[in-house]
Amino acid sequence: MIREAEKEDLKELLQLYLFLHETSIPEDSEQLRKTWADIMSDENHHLIVCEIDGKIVASCVCVIIPNLTRNVRPYAFVENVVTHEDYRKKGYATACLDYAKQLAKKNNCYKMMLLTGSKKESTLNFYRNAGYNSSDKTAFIQWIDEQ
Repeated sequence: MIREAEKEDLKELLQLYLFLHETSIPEDSEQLRKTWADIMSDENHHLIVCEIDGKIVASCVCVIIPNLTRNVRPYAFVENVVTHEDYRKKGYATACLDYAKQLAKKNNCYKMMLLTGSKKESTLNFYRNAGYNSSDKTAFIQWIDEQ
């Protein structure tokens, strides 16, 4: 089942993020609780999950960003695409991305963007097969604080 995350999903999502690039689960803190509350209350921030047999196995974030160009149409930014390693190659992340695309269409977005740090051809092909291309734009990243 594809759905948007609920308040009770935080612990399980943090576990899933260990399959993304995290090396540990953040400690329970005021900052963590406030960030989670902010995400849950932001109508433009969509944390999409795929739940199989009561377990969250894949997820992505889709943020709708208001915009003054392109006839005042917003755009969508997709981030933190992840699937638990035991559930990969079953279409679960693709289903999350499809849900994000429907949200973008519903919100009249003119484009969707995502970035990946992966250089693995299989990962790049996954995004290509989901309808993304790497030829229209050039991405630049400036890390604010290396951790």
